Amino acid sequence: MIKGKNYIGNRLSGNGTKTYKTFNPLLNIENEQEFVEASTEEINEAVFLASDAYIAYNQISREEKAAFLNAIADEILALDDELIQMYCSESGLPEGRAKGERGRTVGQLRAFAALVEEGSWVDATIDTALPDRTPVPKPDLRKMMVPLGSVVVFGASNFPLAFSTAGGDTAAALAAGCPVIVKSHPMHAGTGELVASAIIKAAESTDMPNGVFSNLNSSGIEVGQQLVKHPQVKAVGFTGSIRGGRALFDLAAQREEPIPVFAEMGSINPVIMLPQALENRRAELAKTYAGSITVGSGQFCTNPGLLLGIKGESLTNFIKSLSEEIIKVEPSCMLHPNIIGAYEKNKQTAIDQSGLVVAADYGAEVAVNYARQAVVTVEGSTFLDNSRLHQEVFGPFSMVVQCKDATELQKIITNLEGQLTGTIISDNDEIKKYPMVIAALQNRVGRIIFNGVPTGVEVCPSMQHGGPYPASTDSRFTAVGTQSIKRWVRPFSFQDWPDDLLPNELKNSNPLGILRLVNNKQTKDKI
Repeated sequence: MIKGKNYIGNRLSGNGTKTYKTFNPLLNIENEQEFVEASTEEINEAVFLASDAYIAYNQISREEKAAFLNAIADEILALDDELIQMYCSESGLPEGRAKGERGRTVGQLRAFAALVEEGSWVDATIDTALPDRTPVPKPDLRKMMVPLGSVVVFGASNFPLAFSTAGGDTAAALAAGCPVIVKSHPMHAGTGELVASAIIKAAESTDMPNGVFSNLNSSGIEVGQQLVKHPQVKAVGFTGSIRGGRALFDLAAQREEPIPVFAEMGSINPVIMLPQALENRRAELAKTYAGSITVGSGQFCTNPGLLLGIKGESLTNFIKSLSEEIIKVEPSCMLHPNIIGAYEKNKQTAIDQSGLVVAADYGAEVAVNYARQAVVTVEGSTFLDNSRLHQEVFGPFSMVVQCKDATELQKIITNLEGQLTGTIISDNDEIKKYPMVIAALQNRVGRIIFNGVPTGVEVCPSMQHGGPYPASTDSRFTAVGTQSIKRWVRPFSFQDWPDDLLPNELKNSNPLGILRLVNNKQTKDKI
């Protein structure tokens, strides 16, 4: 049962004076439950609890941490239909999407549990002493990753489960040994509270320290600002708009002690459509990309918002086919009136730009909060000259840029902002004719897809979900997959320490049996 309060550690609290409600975009009405925004006192209590929990949490064994993460997954599943119905009522998304996202959330938690239990993720590195080395003896040095401290995670609007309360950021931070304070997204506060209750139940059943997790309600930006500026917070995770992510990044940089903000922000995910592929597979590609552009009302960070091709009959015919296919797709509900309002405004701003041609714009009547998909096209030279055309239109919208030749195509790619993904659509060996195009694209993105669609992000160790700014604030890290744990740790070295005082990961006997780099050799052997 929803209480509308904040979880300050394992205690429910609602001392604030500001209240708000979530919104059902499908029914176009407010949901009944009222939520209390966290007060300054509650924010401080949550942060100080997390700081205290940090010390205790890092004395807990890897097996206990893994049990905690698995227990969270179990408790989320135990919420069953209550969670699914709440998710749908706050997002307008269908039940199938809710169950799929729940499965991904649970899968992420279990993947991190397995990673922590195995233990080699800490990158233990050992260089043993050489006391007889001349002219200077070599000390014994041993290094491993250690957690940063308390982490603030901002829930994402477009993924109420997988990128929110118990999503990838939270799972990775808890796995790394960092207590987490979630700033719940105001659009799905009920979903957030239910998931928070599951995390608290799991923490209590596995004897985790109070304060290892808190969940704070917020109707605006004030709670998030206070959290980022709090001196006891050591890192931030964010998924959302460029404006929001950059604001948090700047706040964190202005602190007396600056802290990292790992923000995954805007992306238009360029797709390079080579001529031979368009000639041979036009109908198939048009149908596939009409689906990718409109899936989830285009509310995926990997939505293909920019299609690039070389002018010619094959591209002209593809634009015609794509326009026909995308109009066949039934429009769907967007997450919130504010989001569809922004979509319609940004779509119109793009359409109003000089030189833009509307190839397809769904014109039939739609229900309130449903988005009308659109495809527009523009000449390559016009796109190069107008940076407004480079900006993301969050929703079911894509722009086809007609480049005069491969040189202009390469120039356009080079001048793009950083992106999460790039895609190459090619037939046979066609791609080999465009090495400079591929090189330019690699410099602008975090992941290149070959003959696929960018929508759909696999959760696995090899996934890179990040890219050059503004796709993310640090392109060296991923926000998806088990390697995302690296965001919440820092390297730490012990020099000439007695073996019995070292962490188990670094002791001569290797009691944990993990893989270590010992004198430049990967091994599980004892020293």
